[in-house]
Amino acid sequence: MYRSHNCGELRASHINTEITLAGWVQKSRDKGFIVWVDLRDRYGITQLVFDEERTSKTLIEQAQNLGREFVIQVKGTVIERASKNPNIPTGDVEILVSELNVLNEAKLPPFTIEDKTDGGEDLRMKYRYLDIRRNPVKNSLIFRHKVTQEVRNYLSREGFIEVETPYLIKSTPEGARDFVVPSRMNAGQFYALPQSPQTFKQLLMVGGMDKYFQIVKCFRDEDLRADRQPEFTQIDCEMAFIEQEDILNAFEGLTRHLLKEVNGVEIEKFPRMLYDDALRLYGNDKPDIRFGMQFGELNQVAQHKDFGVFNDAELVVGIAVPGGNSYTRKEIDKLVDWVKRPQIGALGMVYCRCNDDGSYKSSVDKFYNQEDLAKWAEVTGAKPGDLICVLSGNTNKVRTQLSALRMELAERLGLRKPNEFAPLWVMDFPLLEWDEETERYHAMHHPFTSPKPGQLELLKTDPGAVKANAYDLVLNGNEIGGGSIRIHDKETQALMFDYLGFTPEEAKAQFGFLMDAFQYGAPPHGGLAFGLDRLVAILGGQETIRDFIAFPKNNAGRDVMIDAPAPIDDDQLTELSLKLNLKS
Repeated sequence: MYRSHNCGELRASHINTEITLAGWVQKSRDKGFIVWVDLRDRYGITQLVFDEERTSKTLIEQAQNLGREFVIQVKGTVIERASKNPNIPTGDVEILVSELNVLNEAKLPPFTIEDKTDGGEDLRMKYRYLDIRRNPVKNSLIFRHKVTQEVRNYLSREGFIEVETPYLIKSTPEGARDFVVPSRMNAGQFYALPQSPQTFKQLLMVGGMDKYFQIVKCFRDEDLRADRQPEFTQIDCEMAFIEQEDILNAFEGLTRHLLKEVNGVEIEKFPRMLYDDALRLYGNDKPDIRFGMQFGELNQVAQHKDFGVFNDAELVVGIAVPGGNSYTRKEIDKLVDWVKRPQIGALGMVYCRCNDDGSYKSSVDKFYNQEDLAKWAEVTGAKPGDLICVLSGNTNKVRTQLSALRMELAERLGLRKPNEFAPLWVMDFPLLEWDEETERYHAMHHPFTSPKPGQLELLKTDPGAVKANAYDLVLNGNEIGGGSIRIHDKETQALMFDYLGFTPEEAKAQFGFLMDAFQYGAPPHGGLAFGLDRLVAILGGQETIRDFIAFPKNNAGRDVMIDAPAPIDDDQLTELSLKLNLKS
């Protein structure tokens, strides 16, 4: 037995107990006549003491030769600590060591294994196995485990059955690029890794499973950012014989359960918002509603003056920044520079100070009088002491730009509190969206999403106006889940493929198996998939997902620890019937 207790377990009640511990050397302090060593494992830290009055000279010399991250085993007696440490649970005791065994020596780590480390992100990703020893990463992975267990327990209690679906599937056009896998036994043919188990979970409904879930790896070959990885995990769910309201109630219940059990937060009912209203009021389809600053559209009160910038704009829109009138001119100029950055793309920003005495001072006073500016304040909800920030231009672009400014200002003002949670359902997305490049419609979600009841005929006359029977669950400005009621009959699915530009032959080649299944009695069904990585990060008070993934990849999709992806040798290429054609 390598240990009788772990390094976070011992308390004053264990004094005079003979114990055995094993772990890593966190650090040591050598005073010559006495040596203290902090021993660490997953559970905590226990202080070891080697004292020349009570410890042999040989044992002290052994302790003096210990380096950081040495793996050791000690035997000894739990004694009361003379100088107690209230910052750790084991701070009342220490171990008077009687035997020390070095299980494995260690090179000096390339960064310190501390909560606040001196290692940069690239270095820590290269040595991820060392980074996991640090409390922030270790605790994030333990937190993920807790959330995952709560999900499994809750869904199992609600009658859901966990079913595994294949990883080697057929490549189908569902949005992002597929990762493909060559088949050695079928030369010139390829599997794809699933972007989601979409068609399989629908087939499970045809198979009568009724309530399915799976915590499943998914793969998308797309450009990355802080909250994306080429491989990610979904809580994938599907239900049969349901309507939209059944889905919303089921997964609102799951989210409410997680918030209560994991975060101690109780939220009775989740508000709902139409997709069109989300764009109009917040500029995006996943608004953070923990704070205000709703958009105020100013066309009616800001156009038809002599200010050409506004007159020529498709949309003039502003937000009221609480307390923003305290900003200096220099601070406002920096905001203007911020929105003009290439990442945001605005040409400029108009502002209006709302003075405490009820008067207004604007950067465009030449064109607008006090009565005009009072209307701006009314539309944006600005109060004395606030600052009104106004952007103008193309509707879609300016909404995106102002949305980014709203989030940046909220961050600066401390309004995005990680321990506050504001869930929101966003409903009634467009079924289709027009792509200028390909000059055809694409499914906003995926091609199996059904239109809202009663809107099927509208597909023939105005496809862009058709709303999807789809919904997203948003938490603190992040989409954590999304789903829809699915098409469950062959005729409607064929019509959808037609509007997406598939010929009947292409639809049969890509999705013939699903169309065939619908002919054998497919029930009405629908579902929702949570992004587990993002959900866990937000519940954990963060918005980036890397620390909640054991071995993440960098922004280039590389695992710098194992150096993947990597070339394969010529023999493997020949065996797979592949030939490289790399362009320099």
